Parts: sequence; C-alpha cells; structure tokens
Amino acid sequence: MEFTDFDAELADWNTLQTTHPCSGLLMGNGASLAVWKNFAYDSLFELAQTTRNKPLSPTELALFKSMETENFEPVLSGLKIAMRVNAALTISSSSPRNRYFAIKEALIHGIRSAHIPWRLMETSTIAHLSAALSQYATVYSTNYDLLAYWAVMHGAQPFDDLFEEDAVFNLHRTHSHATRILYLHGGMHLVKNFDGTARKLMSSESTLLGSFAVNALDDVPLFVCEGRSDDKMKIIRSSDYLSFCHAQLAQHDGALCIFGHSLGKQDRHILQAILQARPKTVAISVLPRSEAFIQHQKRHYSALFAGQHIELQFFNAKTHPLGQPHLSVSTGRLKETLEQKKA
Repeated sequence: MEFTDFDAELADWNTLQTTHPCSGLLMGNGASLAVWKNFAYDSLFELAQTTRNKPLSPTELALFKSMETENFEPVLSGLKIAMRVNAALTISSSSPRNRYFAIKEALIHGIRSAHIPWRLMETSTIAHLSAALSQYATVYSTNYDLLAYWAVMHGAQPFDDLFEEDAVFNLHRTHSHATRILYLHGGMHLVKNFDGTARKLMSSESTLLGSFAVNALDDVPLFVCEGRSDDKMKIIRSSDYLSFCHAQLAQHDGALCIFGHSLGKQDRHILQAILQARPKTVAISVLPRSEAFIQHQKRHYSALFAGQHIELQFFNAKTHPLGQPHLSVSTGRLKETLEQKKA
C-alpha cells in the first residue's frame, strides 16, 4: 500500500475485539492522558528543573550531564556507589549523600506537581480501569505513574504483578486465571536494591506519591523515563525485573492491542520486542482528531511494521474502555478540592 492510499476510517473496538481478540495489551501514556491531562508534560527531567520546591541545582545538573543521561535511576545509583566507595576508603565527604537526597527530592516534587492526587480518583473510575485491564492475559505498561497500580490494587478482578507478599519479585509466579501486569519501564511503586533486584513499595494510596521519601537511602526509584532507546535498554538490562518484563513482551503469544503508545524513536526497543514476538495481528488505537491526523497515524505505524507480515488494525481510541471520555478528570476538580479543604 502506498502512503497516499491510507483512508481515515477507524474500526470500533468492540467489533474489532470480536473479530480479532487480543490476548495482550501494550499501554502507553495515552491511557494516562485519558484520565489526567497533566500527564502531558514532555520530560520529567525538565519538570524537576522547574518545580517550585527544590529544583535541580547546577551542580546536580552537572551530574546528569557527566553521565550523559536524563534518567534519575542511573544518577541516584551512581551516587549510592560513590557513598559506599567513600565509606570503604574512609573518605569523609558528604557531597554524594547530599546530592543524592537533593536529586531525589527534586524528583518527588516534580512528580507530585503533575500526578493526579489519589483523592481525585473516583471509585467508579478505578473499577472501570481495572475491568478494562482484566480483559487481557497480559498487560505490558510503559507508564510509570500510579494509575495502573491503583486499578490493580482495587479491582475486583485477579491480577498478578509477580511480586510476593513480602514485596520481593518472583519471576516463577504463575496464576493462570489472573491477568499478569508487567511494568516495562518500572513504576513509581517500585524501587531498585543495590544488587539490581526489584522491590515493591508497601504503602497506602494516600502516601505512595512520596513513598520513595528523601530520608530512605536505599530506595532508588525504578522507572525509566527519559533518553534514547539505547540508554533505556542499558537501564533495563541492569534490572532483573525490567529485563524479565522486556523478554516477556518479545515472547508474547497472540494478537496485541497497542493503546496510547506512539512507538517513537525513544522507544524503538519496545518496537523491536514486538517485532521479535511477531504477532499475527496488532490492533492500534488512533484518536479521531481529523482525517489528516488519522491518515498520518496510519502511515506512521505502517512504516514501523513494513515488511513484517503483521496485520495492522486501526480502531477509534474513544471506543476502547481505556479511552472513553467519561474517564477524564478535570484539573479544575483539584482546585475545587483544595478550596473545600481550606473552607
């Protein structure tokens, strides 16, 4: 098909799921934006520089530059190593420790400034998201926000995140009747131990946004948020949990639904994993903004999968349970909630 041959027609998800049932869901930032528009920020790194409370200082920015990254995890991990080296060599410098806490605090405030507060999440919204995710055998999420985590924790359906009751990751967990949920880029509820293993934070919903608190030295947040695809893969390979999740996507069996994920250059490792899995059918969500936009999206995805013998099906994102307009929470509700709290 020539690029000029694309039409602006989009399938209805309910019809498509009947004719091409998908066993897996790859969920991107579009799913989070459908609930909270403030997730539209381009860069968490930029957000942490401009936050009013404790922004990154020139010294801290120099650390990111020296490590050629805009991801927080490798910088925080590097500072932890520096602290251990200093202790072993009896070097009394407190600079690595101070920088570690300052960078983590900037990260916390940056996330809090953009993330939807727990108090604005309606019970019905969480139940809807949970039911939507439970329709799949496996959910692969590249989002590091807490929406999927909240939906899993409070849904009536069974989910398996591969973490034991003591919050330790166990790749051998198998629950055939539960939806597996794998966080390909980590999540705000996950932390990385010094040996590279992953641990899930045990915290209530109201405090989870600050659970990787500034006074918790060992809790390096485990999520991949910035940078080139190659840089992201370096972080993924350094974690047993992230490596396992990525390998599971590359081995996915069955049709795959892609919702709210652009598969841009920064996520070529995700595309490569899908191509390695070689699903016969990939169903892709497209927002019906205009005919030109729909055609552009079809060209984009078709070019990515060109020559792969994979059938692409494009559907209207608003007809999918994750894209329905009633899920959107107005940012004005946050102002109303704060005013009611002051009254």
